[in-house]
Amino acid sequence: MYKRVLRLGFATFALLAAAGAGAARAPANVTRATLANGLRVVIVRDTLAPVVTTEVNYLVGSDEVPAAFPGTAHAVEHMMFRGSPGLSKDQLAAVTANMGGTFDADTTEGVTQYYFVAPSQDLGVALHVESLRMRGLTAAPAEWAKERGAIEQEVSHDLSNPAYKFYEQLQAQLFAGTPYAHTPLGTRPSFDKTTAGMLKSFYDRWYAPNNAILVIAGDVDPAATLARVKREFGSIARKTLPARPTFDFKPVHAMTVKLPTDSPYGSVYLAWRLPGSRSPDYATALVMSAALGSKRAALYGMGMDGTALYGGFFDQSMPRAGIGMAVGIFARGNDPTAMLAHMRSILAQAAAKGIDPALIETAKRNAIAGLEFQKNSVDGLANAWSNALAFQGLGSPDAIRHAIAAVTPRAVDALARETFAPAHEVTAILTPQSSGKPVAGKGFGGAESFASAPGKSVQLPAWAARSFARLAVPHSTLAPVSYTLPNGLRLIVQPESISDTVELFGRIKTNEDLQAPKGEEGVADVLDGLFSYGTTHLDRLSFQRKLDAISAHVNAGSSFSLAVPSTHFAQGVRLLADDELHPALPARAFAVVQRQQAGLVAGQIRSPGFLLQLGLDKALLPPRDPQLRYPKPRQIMALTLQRVKNYYARIFRPDMSTIVIVGNVDPAVAKRVVEQSFGAWRSRGTRPTVDYPAVPPNKPGHLYVPDQSASQDSVNMAQTLDVTRDDPARFALNLGNQVLGGGFYASRLYHDLREKSGLVYTVGTSFAFGKHRSTYTVSFGADPDKVAAARAIVVRDLTEMQRAPVSASDLNRAKGILLRQIPLGESSFGGIGGQLLDLAIEGKPLDAMSIAARHYLALTAAQVERAYARHVRPAAFVTAVKGPPPK
Repeated sequence: MYKRVLRLGFATFALLAAAGAGAARAPANVTRATLANGLRVVIVRDTLAPVVTTEVNYLVGSDEVPAAFPGTAHAVEHMMFRGSPGLSKDQLAAVTANMGGTFDADTTEGVTQYYFVAPSQDLGVALHVESLRMRGLTAAPAEWAKERGAIEQEVSHDLSNPAYKFYEQLQAQLFAGTPYAHTPLGTRPSFDKTTAGMLKSFYDRWYAPNNAILVIAGDVDPAATLARVKREFGSIARKTLPARPTFDFKPVHAMTVKLPTDSPYGSVYLAWRLPGSRSPDYATALVMSAALGSKRAALYGMGMDGTALYGGFFDQSMPRAGIGMAVGIFARGNDPTAMLAHMRSILAQAAAKGIDPALIETAKRNAIAGLEFQKNSVDGLANAWSNALAFQGLGSPDAIRHAIAAVTPRAVDALARETFAPAHEVTAILTPQSSGKPVAGKGFGGAESFASAPGKSVQLPAWAARSFARLAVPHSTLAPVSYTLPNGLRLIVQPESISDTVELFGRIKTNEDLQAPKGEEGVADVLDGLFSYGTTHLDRLSFQRKLDAISAHVNAGSSFSLAVPSTHFAQGVRLLADDELHPALPARAFAVVQRQQAGLVAGQIRSPGFLLQLGLDKALLPPRDPQLRYPKPRQIMALTLQRVKNYYARIFRPDMSTIVIVGNVDPAVAKRVVEQSFGAWRSRGTRPTVDYPAVPPNKPGHLYVPDQSASQDSVNMAQTLDVTRDDPARFALNLGNQVLGGGFYASRLYHDLREKSGLVYTVGTSFAFGKHRSTYTVSFGADPDKVAAARAIVVRDLTEMQRAPVSASDLNRAKGILLRQIPLGESSFGGIGGQLLDLAIEGKPLDAMSIAARHYLALTAAQVERAYARHVRPAAFVTAVKGPPPK
């Protein structure tokens, strides 16, 4: 897929020589090699979980495409999933599905990246797949004819997003006359003229080992892995590469773009061209952007004083140039003129008088500390290395450290003066618009018939079949220590020594729909908005200075979190507890947040996305169901600060709270620190009920919500379900869901809706199991004239699941996917913390994933068929469509 990736991190081409000595002294867990054919290889050992990420970075993208064919690199990326000599598209789909992880790609201006995230046991399979794809591409005309439909659906999807439309115009203005003047996405007219031969020619010129960097990160043996890489890739011939395009940037001329949006709020963007990631000034640009985007800076302050709903600054980099962008969010119906003037004033001040040196020093300190947090995710670590080597031209992610430290306030101020000139500013104003009210539909062409059965099972290549032959409960590296404090607070600690950091994840089990008095809808959002205003001990800016001093990040509210270097763990927990248990809740801030929330809600309840979900909920749930409650502006404006404080006192209670800590900390130390900070917290009254009651089965229905900003329809097919999160039947349904919607091309719906017919670009299926109520949803995006056909295929394939058992190969593939996903969920601090938190909140054992694995292994095809026949109702979907009218 084309992915506009925010390549965060700091890099500078000029520091390569300075960083060279550091790169030569690579850490012990890093192995480097360059094969005789020019392929550069980096292997980073990370034992967080038995998981590996491989990333093949081809140093080619939309920069190198032929004139008038901006999406050529993107189209080649798509065709890489359509097979290579020695590996058909069906075999590729089956192999990658069996691995159970992530297998995808993205195209940017200068790099096209193909990546696997999979269990370590499947590393050999991943490498063999990538070696076959580096050796050749099939690119048959018939396959391109099918894939063209899918990629054009992707184009329609992005063009339905007003923010993307602005971004397209922004690139054209900032980078006119250069390859950056167009995005990598491509256009439908150019794809219509593109031939399979053109794509094969592009592949043959640019896809070569001497134009690629292979990054492998995870729990692997470096020496054995390097030997395997040499066997797989060493015999691939190098190529003589074509000349690269040149860049001649012209002065940017001011321009204003005005677009409607289906968003519940409006947006103002001020954009400028910045140095690229290979520029000598890149580290300075990134420090400047971080300082301007600080929570202590004036742009963010707009959201705190009521000038805007939110304000900030962010940057986006490409090798040759970048984009710096100030953003302000305004309420629907408001005039953004004053906010726009204020934003311009802030940037003019930065250009004329410079940026606060304290913010610059904080930005430098946080950026350097952030390098350590990259280790907390296996795929994040791989991304960091790919970004450094392929995108930034550096020797390692850590090579920028000295460049960041060397940035001076004088250099930042000089860049601000050069950048923020009104004559070079590109402005965009995205204004919310009404698209019309929901309309009850009569159905969307349900008479279409697609008689063909799902594709027959694919014969795996022998090398892949051997790898997937044995299914077993995966080994978990987790050994969490669980405590319950005297006040009822649940504490779970998972020690991890992969980095010198600690991450904390917390949640209070609450439900405004069941806990807020009638007429006080929206009180929870107002309360959450007030946690950013400091504590009873520290005002907002003082609190943020304390966090910045230890490079910590805190979010408080009913869901709360902390990320902090290990050495400052105790101090970070104290600050989090102060914010969580002693929020200031100042009257002046309440008035600001109240107006902001009322304005946000006023736009939200008129937005197509909200109307779609509300209409779907009304069709699925009985009248006056508590889940149908939603705030209205007048209700929010009728709230008082005392009512907000009363709500806080009722719902914030330790006996409904769980904290999970993951990182380099001893469990006993973590317990002592948490007890010191949270031990005095007390609950009031009886424990509340926070789970929705059961509901009867829904009736079928159709709903259409107009969306004038969209060129493609977003479709949700949903129904209520009589299986809850504790019902054993959920295992069979989950297993069947992998056959139907899991494993990308290998799933039935992907095969029938995308690969075979080109009706959609993506399709998703999901079960949402609750304590007393559950739903089943199928979602996809399609052109208006394809909605009916796509919906008919969904119903047909579901009906087939009820009438015939799935094949043995499909069943084993589905089991393999679910089993392999277990270690993948434990391959990052965030994944570990989120998993343990969810299990604790739902009252399940902390080894519930291993218990589920044993259930999946024991299931039969007949049990899956019976579960779908008993619990899923293909004729009972409520189909909700948002976008242009379906045809």
